[in-house]
Amino acid sequence: MTAPPAEPAIRLRRLTKRFGGVVAVRDVDLDVAHGERRAVLGPNGAGKTTLFNLVAGDYPATSGDIELFGRDVTHSPAHKRVAAGLTRTYQRANLFAGLTVRDTLHLAVMGAQRGHFALRRPRALQAQREAAVDTLIERVGLSGRDAVVASSLSHGEQRQLELAVALAGEPRLIMLDEPAAGLSPGERELLSELLLGLERTVTVVLIEHDMDIALLVADSVTMMHDGAVVLEGSPEEIQTSELVQELYLGREHV
Repeated sequence: MTAPPAEPAIRLRRLTKRFGGVVAVRDVDLDVAHGERRAVLGPNGAGKTTLFNLVAGDYPATSGDIELFGRDVTHSPAHKRVAAGLTRTYQRANLFAGLTVRDTLHLAVMGAQRGHFALRRPRALQAQREAAVDTLIERVGLSGRDAVVASSLSHGEQRQLELAVALAGEPRLIMLDEPAAGLSPGERELLSELLLGLERTVTVVLIEHDMDIALLVADSVTMMHDGAVVLEGSPEEIQTSELVQELYLGREHV
C-alpha cells in the first residue's frame, strides 16, 4: 500500500478575510491530512462558509497563506484549485433543474476530461463515459432514477446527485457545505453511509449543523467562533467539551 504524502491536503496559516470593518475569518491555522475526514463546526456567523470560500478560491484572502497538496494557492484562481483536485458543494442545491440525472452526470464526466467539447467522439470514449456515469449513479444510491429531471428529485436525492457531480472528476479533496441541511432522518442516514463509504484516497471536509452526522463521519473536528478556531479535537473530545456545549449546542446542554 502506498504511503500518503507527508504534506497535508490543506494547510492554512494566519488566514484572514475582512469585509470592510468586519473580520469574517481571523488568523486561522489549520492542517487537514490526506484521507482525513474533518468536520468544521460552529454557530451561525462563526466564519465556516467564508473559510470554505477562501480555500476554494471563491473569495480572495485579505492575508495569510493557503496550501493545497503542498502547493501555495493563495493567489490562484478557483479553476486552478479544481485542477489540483479540489471540488465542493454549496448550502443550496446547485444543479440544472431541467436536466436528468444521467445528463447531469454525463456533463460532469465530460467536464472532468480533456478534449470534452470535441464534436466527434470515439465510440470507446463514449462507452467509457457512460460506464463512469453508471458507476456514479450506483455509487450515490440513485439507481433507477437516471431518467428523472433534477427538479423532480426529492431534496435528499438532489444532495445525492450533487455528491455524484463532485465525485465525477475523481477529486483528491471534497468540501461539503451543510450536506444534511433539510434532509429527513432516513435521508441523513443514507448520507452518512455514502460519506463513510468514500475511499480514503479522498480527503473530506464538511460544515455540518447535524452533530450526529458530523461526529459519526469525522475523524477530527475544528470548532470555530467569531471567525477564529477556538478548539480542535476528536469527536469524543468535542462531545464532552463544555466550551462546545456552550457556544454551539446552547447553555441548556451544559
